[in-house]
Amino acid sequence: MDYLRHGFEVLDDHRSVTPRCPTSDRWMLAIAILAALCVAGCQTSALGRRQFKMMSETEMSQMGVAAFADISKQTPPSRDALANAKVTCVANAITRTLTNANAQNSWEVRVFADDTPNAFALPGGKIGVNTGLLKVARTQGQLAAVIGHEISHVTEGHANERVSAQYASQTFLQLASVLADASSPGYGQMIGLLGAGVQVGVLLPYDRKHESEADLLGLDLMATAGFDPRESIALWRNMSEAGGGQPPEFLSTHPAHGTRIRDLEQRMPIAMSLYEDAKAKGHAPRCY
Repeated sequence: MDYLRHGFEVLDDHRSVTPRCPTSDRWMLAIAILAALCVAGCQTSALGRRQFKMMSETEMSQMGVAAFADISKQTPPSRDALANAKVTCVANAITRTLTNANAQNSWEVRVFADDTPNAFALPGGKIGVNTGLLKVARTQGQLAAVIGHEISHVTEGHANERVSAQYASQTFLQLASVLADASSPGYGQMIGLLGAGVQVGVLLPYDRKHESEADLLGLDLMATAGFDPRESIALWRNMSEAGGGQPPEFLSTHPAHGTRIRDLEQRMPIAMSLYEDAKAKGHAPRCY
């Protein structure tokens, strides 16, 4: 007989048994553990959104540096001198505006020979841009919108949130599997629904919030650096033309192009004010 399945633990060879904790107590313990994790990791983003971050900045930087090294091994660097000069100029103009904990002593910028229109920034001060992006980001302002967006992921600790959310969701599923009655006919279905619920109900919308937040804060970054924030609208129109169809927004980790454009337009008065201040201070990059 499987004693654990029926809620008992074998104590000796005589099979004397003691009851396990009542189900209600086990649920209370699980809730207490999750509550403790939330209290320990809750912070606030620059836009006032509550964040759950459990990892230290040192741990995230180490992960970012390791990931960047791995990507660099797998993807060849671009030998296009002009492409490298454009990307480096735009990235440096933006990183120079960062202050306090968001500033890095030096950001490493690398252009990869890859036709995919993509870019990324990683904890630890790493920025990567594919040559394919320059076919879509046709002006310095459009490239600044992308790089500002990616840097905002780093400055706001979005990678930390993703790692923490994944860890917390896995912990919850493990607790659920322990607390559930494995002999119940609905046991497998419940675990399956929990997995689907965590994926669609928590992790994907969380990523959409990151993307939307990075759009708005990236807009502020590019404007503060002296790039015309109105170029961000042109960028996403280019992206829409180049990207073709998108999956339904509620099942996508990225907002629809139309949603991004609308949100950027709503934020534009703030960005334009930052842009005018930057110009008054003499910030006028000439990268293209």
